Amino acid sequence: MSHESVWNSRPRNYGKGSRSCRVCKHTAGLIRKYDLNLCRQCFREKSKDIGFNKEKQDGEGNEEATEYGNEDWQD
Repeated sequence: MSHESVWNSRPRNYGKGSRSCRVCKHTAGLIRKYDLNLCRQCFREKSKDIGFNKEKQDGEGNEEATEYGNEDWQD
């Protein structure tokens, strides 16, 4: 029995192995909420196109909307 025949020897109909990102086919870090089925990396790239806005609260409880991917990350 060769390695190729053993590796995918059973069907993946349920569980983590059956789901993958619809953009890059990555299986880890999958966001399934709202039936997105995107990995977290692709979500960061595509969230603006999809229409997600990041809500940010200041110290007083007021919210301001910013778009994903436009933050300047500082260490």
